[in-house]
Amino acid sequence: MLESQTFIFFGLSGAGKGTQTKLLADYLHKIDRSNDVLYLSTGALFRSFMGSGTYTGNKVKEILDEGGLIPEFLPIWLWTGYLNDSIKTNKEHIILDGVARRVAEAPVLNSALRFYNREEQAHVIFISISRERAVERLLARGRYDDNREDINARLDWFDGNVLPAIDYFKKESGARYHEINGEGSVEDVHQSILKAVRI
Repeated sequence: MLESQTFIFFGLSGAGKGTQTKLLADYLHKIDRSNDVLYLSTGALFRSFMGSGTYTGNKVKEILDEGGLIPEFLPIWLWTGYLNDSIKTNKEHIILDGVARRVAEAPVLNSALRFYNREEQAHVIFISISRERAVERLLARGRYDDNREDINARLDWFDGNVLPAIDYFKKESGARYHEINGEGSVEDVHQSILKAVRI
């Protein structure tokens, strides 16, 4: 049985976080059938919340539709609620995608890791790709908001907000930090992650 692990994923839009978190979840299910794998995507939580029909959910949708920024308390409230509801034994493996994407959120997540005695078993995984590669991948994806102006705005936001949060984990947290080259094939990146976290 594998000791419970926590994996916190970061990366530019287009880095392949969604693909790699799914591959890691599938791998953990395969090698450790005795423990659950919890997968938390802040984006998925927000999409569900915006469809709840509540006043706050509708307000969040309005803000995002206008390209605005959600205040820090809301993502923290969503993902702390998920952890509170989902951790049953503290033996689960936890994969976090889109959590603590601003420096104000990072100490809150770190306090949760300490609370659950997971700080030393946590891995911060930064899938690194160049800005040019991110733009190329996002344009090829062809979503309605994947035009150069919107893409550059998202990448600028990452540089100004997410990189300081990553820096916090590198310097202030007991979690282990791994920078993974995300420009290879999907399988190469997956294998690099497994090698880095030693599972």
